[in-house]
Amino acid sequence: MNYLAHLHLAPDNPAARVGNLLGDFLKPSHALHLPPALQQGMALHRRIDSHTDRHPLVMQSKSRIAPIRRRYAGILVDIFYDHFLARHWARFCSMPLADFTRRSYAELQAHRQWLPPRLLEILPRMQAEDWLLSYAEIAGIAAVLRGFSRHRIRRDNPVAAGIDDLLQHYDALEQDFIDFYPQLQQAMGGDASAMQQAGIALDQFGEQLLHPFPHDLHPQAHQDEG
Repeated sequence: MNYLAHLHLAPDNPAARVGNLLGDFLKPSHALHLPPALQQGMALHRRIDSHTDRHPLVMQSKSRIAPIRRRYAGILVDIFYDHFLARHWARFCSMPLADFTRRSYAELQAHRQWLPPRLLEILPRMQAEDWLLSYAEIAGIAAVLRGFSRHRIRRDNPVAAGIDDLLQHYDALEQDFIDFYPQLQQAMGGDASAMQQAGIALDQFGEQLLHPFPHDLHPQAHQDEG
């Protein structure tokens, strides 16, 4: 799954949402310095991806990708599913999508002392252009694919043209997602609940995450974030 789904599937707690998103930016071995609440979110991220990658409906979606782009099918389907989640948001979440995205950016900014350089680099543009909200539009997905093709894969690749797969198989991919996502929610619901009930209460980290150091001793205070 991609950014929007990981934020949505996390327990209803800022540290859990941020941690779940961090799974796209950090390997577990590079996250040992993070507070346990964020590490728990990253662990949920891995369980979500593992469940998703082997699910028959997701495999069916991947089979719809043109052979020339099949090696990137996992990337494309993750991004397409964020599009369908945004399109059908009211079916899965009572909070309006625009409010959810604003809250998500604010939570990321509040935890920025724990964010890796790549996320710190893209966050201002991600927020200013409201990438998460833009997923609801075909043009937004096309922009995501172009950006991924240029910046995330070094070799020449056909990922940007994956928008053709979305358009050609739109109804079938949409139905795959609608059938799959409630199953994913149900499968991950137990994990999210366990995180909430764990010995480490996630919300107790809020103040620590916001103010872990005096301002002049903050580890980022004298570093160039760009």
